[in-house]
Amino acid sequence: MFRLLPMLLAVTLAAGCSAAGDEGGGETGTGGTGPITFATGRDTTAYLQPLLDRWNQAHPAEKVTLLELPEAADEQRAQIAANLQAQSSRYDVLGLDVVWTAEFAENGWIIPLERGLFPLDRFLPPVVETAVYKDKLWAVPYTSNAGLLYYRKDLVKKPPRTWAELRDQSREITKKHDIGGYAGQFLAYEGLTVNFSEAVQSAGGEILSRDGTEVTLDPAKGGIALDFLLQGLREGWIPQESLSYKEEETRLAFQEGRLAFARNWPHAYGPARAELGGKLGVTRLPGLDGPGSSTLGGANLAISAFSKHQHTAQEFIRYFTSLENERRVLTEGSFPPVWTELYDDPELIKRFPYLPVLKESILAARPRPVSANYNQLSLVIASSVAKALGNPSPETADDVAASMKSELEEIIRTQ
Repeated sequence: MFRLLPMLLAVTLAAGCSAAGDEGGGETGTGGTGPITFATGRDTTAYLQPLLDRWNQAHPAEKVTLLELPEAADEQRAQIAANLQAQSSRYDVLGLDVVWTAEFAENGWIIPLERGLFPLDRFLPPVVETAVYKDKLWAVPYTSNAGLLYYRKDLVKKPPRTWAELRDQSREITKKHDIGGYAGQFLAYEGLTVNFSEAVQSAGGEILSRDGTEVTLDPAKGGIALDFLLQGLREGWIPQESLSYKEEETRLAFQEGRLAFARNWPHAYGPARAELGGKLGVTRLPGLDGPGSSTLGGANLAISAFSKHQHTAQEFIRYFTSLENERRVLTEGSFPPVWTELYDDPELIKRFPYLPVLKESILAARPRPVSANYNQLSLVIASSVAKALGNPSPETADDVAASMKSELEEIIRTQ
């Protein structure tokens, strides 16, 4: 779903649009009621419209219209950013990837929100942090996410905890059943950045400091992470066609029986279970020496600084992130909710047996760096890894990681 997009040129916003550091904006700044538009990524499980219909039936003068953006996060960001750079009022509520908070706040594209209006103390703590920038709340968590390893119970006796176990089982299954072993999201887009980051973390390293101000990538550990993927491609247990996979391609390949293992987000569970039934297994991502570390994902809801109906937008967000709706987000959309108590609900666990594993994965996941230049950093990571995976060269994996580190440091120095 990705094509490497040209970087959008920085646009200086007109006077009156306060950036994150400005003192002009109030803590809420919300005003105006009326119809609103909810711009978010494509709904691949068709669960959103019924939730919107419930709001519309109760608010006939403040109806919300769903505007589905492209499936790829990169393309979603480009479309939203272009709209906001033009100071268009077309979008009111924005479904934002958790890594966009700093950029959108810094550019004055979204407004700060009053913490007391939302039950943040009942949300998963790591998820709340993704909506905070410079000690202000800029969005409200809507869904969380952590990568999981999907596997075929009928082919796997015991799910792998380490890369070595994943390799051995994948090779055996590939040879015996003539299907692919393992795949993630290996196309050159944000998904590849996430997959590589998880591999680095699962090898005991990290790419950037938590505040995004320092490149902390150890080329040796980055090389180990890259070698894990390169070895799979060389030996054939990672199929070559996976170099074109994004989330949907990975999901389909696994549930159609073309893979024994797949790294994907929890939203893939519902369709996979419907197709595979009792053959479906889910566990934590494997790592170098034991269970690995996922990247914290998910979506937050923010209000456009250029919306003319910000009060309605705020009330819609309160409705949409309520406990009742968050339950539906899970039961009807298979997306991880942000309310902690839903992960401990016995009835939900019976229906979604992976919830305890998912909660553990989310609480142990690492957030992506808080940086207004995150998109540039991600592009460097994805393009460097994609080049190494698709075009074998004399460079060692350590060399690729060292070169990546230098490019990332240049971006950090100039931000």
